[in-house]
Amino acid sequence: MLRIATRGSKLALWQAEHVRDRLLQQHPGLRVELVVLKTKGDLILDRPLAEAGGKGLFVKELESALLENQADLAVHSLKDVPALLPDGLELSTILSRENPHDAIVFREKNMKLEDLPPGSMIGTSSLRRAAQLKNIRPDLKVTSLRGNVPTRLQKLDSGKVDAAVLAVAGLRRLELEHRIDQELLPEQMLPAIGQGVLAIEIRKDDVNTLKKLHFLNDDSSRDCIIAERKVLEKLEGNCQVPLAGFCMIENEMLHLRALIADTDGTEIIRGEEYAPRQNAEQLGVRVARALLEQGGGELLRKLSAG
Repeated sequence: MLRIATRGSKLALWQAEHVRDRLLQQHPGLRVELVVLKTKGDLILDRPLAEAGGKGLFVKELESALLENQADLAVHSLKDVPALLPDGLELSTILSRENPHDAIVFREKNMKLEDLPPGSMIGTSSLRRAAQLKNIRPDLKVTSLRGNVPTRLQKLDSGKVDAAVLAVAGLRRLELEHRIDQELLPEQMLPAIGQGVLAIEIRKDDVNTLKKLHFLNDDSSRDCIIAERKVLEKLEGNCQVPLAGFCMIENEMLHLRALIADTDGTEIIRGEEYAPRQNAEQLGVRVARALLEQGGGELLRKLSAG
């Protein structure tokens, strides 16, 4: 019997059910139960995520269920998971990455970002997206757009905003890919660290669960995620800081790009390096250090004090 802790949103349930179905396919006869929990991130919708307390709001209740033995594993969208985990827990499993890019959905069809008239309202729940949008189009009004994917699309369709930025992966998983009007490549908008990746968190001493999950691991995604999350760790990244990081494999080399931005998008500091796959951690450390040395440290201090 395995108990999967999950949030109750449509996307979170898709993610948990995807892991459940893969487990049942691999281990016929295994019993799997979903433990559906409400997190603070699901309940606090009246203010931007950064003001509500950051990414950890979506995982704390799931981690408590693991620590209190009410669940055996938790399925996360990895971009929601803070760099540091509670004592006794580990990210045991990194699944194959879905498309990591951001997408824009417009209320008026057949548009691109460059077509939006000055003063148009574009919604996002992410400081990272907001800062990069303001840098590309400082003439637009970027506003907070909270809620699950269907809720955000409903707010867009009802006219609350003229466009919204969401993750391609979430739209694909909910069979809403037809809503994507423009896919933003990393050169236009660098993704969040871990975007497009499902990760499984378990108790460190739970060897039986670890064995059952081993087949789900994707080595290429794991190598990239080690580099990305090392940047997150070294920069003590949280939702109060516009931070992006994306790693991909090119000719068996890791190519890591990362950035720190001011919240108004006027200053963006970028870092980029290559390394062999076995040096993923060192690569993340080097890129984080480069960002700090180029003025990222001062920018982080300003944002933390702000």
